[in-house]
Amino acid sequence: MPEQHDTAPAIQTFAHRARDARDRAGLTRPVAGGLVGRSAEWVKGIETGAIGMPRLPMLIRMATIYECDIADLTGDERISAATYTKAVHVDLPAVKQALTSYQLAPSDAEPESAEVLAARVQQAWRLWHGDGDHRSRVAALLPDLLADTRYSVRALEGSDRRRALMTQAQVYHLAQLFLAFQPASELIMMVGDRSMAAAQDADSPRAIAGAAWYLNHIYRDAGEAAESRVELAEQAAVLLRQEDPDGLARWGLLQLAAALSYAKVGRAGLAWRYWDRAADAAHRLGERYVHPWLIFGQGIVNGYALDIHLSLVQPGKAVEAAAALDLSAVPSATRRSRHLVEAARAYGMQGEGVAAVALLGKAFRTSPETVRYSTYARMVLPELAKTGPRMVREDARELALTLGLSA
Repeated sequence: MPEQHDTAPAIQTFAHRARDARDRAGLTRPVAGGLVGRSAEWVKGIETGAIGMPRLPMLIRMATIYECDIADLTGDERISAATYTKAVHVDLPAVKQALTSYQLAPSDAEPESAEVLAARVQQAWRLWHGDGDHRSRVAALLPDLLADTRYSVRALEGSDRRRALMTQAQVYHLAQLFLAFQPASELIMMVGDRSMAAAQDADSPRAIAGAAWYLNHIYRDAGEAAESRVELAEQAAVLLRQEDPDGLARWGLLQLAAALSYAKVGRAGLAWRYWDRAADAAHRLGERYVHPWLIFGQGIVNGYALDIHLSLVQPGKAVEAAAALDLSAVPSATRRSRHLVEAARAYGMQGEGVAAVALLGKAFRTSPETVRYSTYARMVLPELAKTGPRMVREDARELALTLGLSA
């Protein structure tokens, strides 16, 4: 009788699971350390077992940065990090139903024209970038927009159908923005794919470029290889004509997509090479130019320089970039608020809690729902309320409670 061997799988330690999660996220140790507020040596200590399993707040932070469940790190019963770090909008079920419902029966209703659909989507973009609760306002429009664009795409023909498809791609972009930072990763991937399918069906290079920009965010957050993300951006950029402002703006935006992809994996030289191309495109468009819904312009390019420094774990340079930002050049409350949150991250990485709390407060006043759905804000405010500088602990506590967090 042949000798039997024990084929039970080896038990993974926390150190092994932490290393595997970081590898899947495509992060180097210095980048991962900077994102969780620790050093590269601390990450190495975790992954070699020299440092034991951290407490729950740090586990939540690691799971958020690595885009995994806490259970992927601890090996315990499945606990979703989204439960702790991601807010759920009251309209999420309605948007999910609209995305996953299909009208299969024939209808005698007259489809809306491509022009009417485009006007409705332009209004939705204004609401998204405007003051107030932008998510709630757009969520109220999304179910009907999704249903109406789907029906028009089925019913219209020729050039009218192509224009309806281009509008449908934008509706999926809005759905992706609404779903972001909520526990709906499968829906986000679905709408990203649908937007690209609609853009390709329309045979519109500009629509394809917009879809590639938003898909790039999805792939980057999911930890896809930087090379595949850059390839998508470059393939879409080649299709564009740079002779007119809209085409040049979308080309510049795709250069930013490549820059952000390389920054996330710590490839500074390539990140800044592509950022320079985006900056040149913004310069050629002129100081006053801003794309009406993609919001590409000099203000956005400068804002993403801050993001690149943060991804490269350069907090000092990130603070310098934050201090130089002119948010008046960004005609979008949601984007201004986002850049303020990133500025807070930069100051927080430098240990400047007073500035971090002040910037988060300003971001909330600029666009409340941007901060309400910010993973960073939700993660750091309860901690600042307890251990931050004494002069701002009460401010951090009040903002945390406003966001529905225990402080």
